[in-house]
Amino acid sequence: MIEDKYLHLVNQWRDHFPILHTSVYDKPLIFLDNASTTQKPQIVIDTLSQFYQNYNANIHRGVYYLSQKSTDLFEQTREIVRSFINAKKQSEIIFTKGATEAINLIASSFGDAFIQKDDEIIISQMEHHANILPWQILCEKKGCILKIIPIDKNGELLIDSLCELISNKTKIISIVYVSNVIGTVNPISEIISLARQHNIPVVLDACQAIQHIPIDVQAIDCDFMVFSGHKIYGPSGTGVLYGKEEFLNQMPPYQGGGDMIHKVTFEKSTYAGLPHKFEAGTPNIEGIIGLGTAISFFSSLSFESIHIYENFLYLYALELLQSIPEITIIGNAKQRMSAISFIVDSIHPHDMASLLDRDGIAVRAGHHCAQPLMKFFNVPATTRASFAFYNTREEIDIFIHSVKKAIKLFA
Repeated sequence: MIEDKYLHLVNQWRDHFPILHTSVYDKPLIFLDNASTTQKPQIVIDTLSQFYQNYNANIHRGVYYLSQKSTDLFEQTREIVRSFINAKKQSEIIFTKGATEAINLIASSFGDAFIQKDDEIIISQMEHHANILPWQILCEKKGCILKIIPIDKNGELLIDSLCELISNKTKIISIVYVSNVIGTVNPISEIISLARQHNIPVVLDACQAIQHIPIDVQAIDCDFMVFSGHKIYGPSGTGVLYGKEEFLNQMPPYQGGGDMIHKVTFEKSTYAGLPHKFEAGTPNIEGIIGLGTAISFFSSLSFESIHIYENFLYLYALELLQSIPEITIIGNAKQRMSAISFIVDSIHPHDMASLLDRDGIAVRAGHHCAQPLMKFFNVPATTRASFAFYNTREEIDIFIHSVKKAIKLFA
């Protein structure tokens, strides 16, 4: 078995995460809600504590030692992120409180700069609400039109339909890389290549991809990319917006306040250059520094080994779930990863999740902030299991046993 080859590595990986050695209801914690958030390695936890103990001060403002040290640590994370995704410049890395704020920033600022009444925006049928609502708000504000790329019964995008949706009014395409519900891996290169033929910029929601797939923003040539720090083993309340400088320079600020200005008078104010133009106010300093630690930690591991091992876990869990007659898997894309959503006719997903919880197993139940996708599959909710490199085959076996026990209870 492939896990045997990686058993030593997995044990090493797990040792970094203290919460994995805790119990829930006197059962060992099995955390299978990694699409929602990931657990934090000790080094990230220590970084937050050390910041408050040793360096706590505001950044970009003070000339004293603590402020300078905090600023240096904060800006080091910008370089860590730039290198991790291979952006051209540090100035193309904007820190936000998460992917949701990053998409809102793009929709607001790009919308102000480039979108007019009757212009068109394209998203897909499998988007998270965070990649739907900001564009709807923009459409209500500007009178522009939101178009939707449909999917098929397997949960795969109908790319031919995208060709038909594009017109000379299309101003931007915003697309998820990996579905947070059904794990579909979208053909990003094909989508971006098609967009290039029409000079349409592309926003990539990489929240469910950044921790599973190596991403080189120059190689894939996306114009914007967003992800949340807590999805890649970093602190909550942190996020990244990557944007090509040519667009960011033309976009107005998203918010006004301290640190994003060059000069302020009551008559007129001028703004700082990139990236500070989009980072108003005191940021989540310790969180961003912790994000740098998380990405450095993750980068120190073998991405290839992680990818192979996570794929094994995913396929192993999928095969076992598919072998249970009472279970229906939602989505059947050829390329998928990370998340498996399923239903059992006789058990509400919330009841299934509650029963699994009593066995120490954390999964997600609900619509997963993707109600249009739930509507397409004609289900109000699903139970979702999602995986990270610190999960084990033994945990999946326990999860499957618990699922079968729940089904028997409701039979």
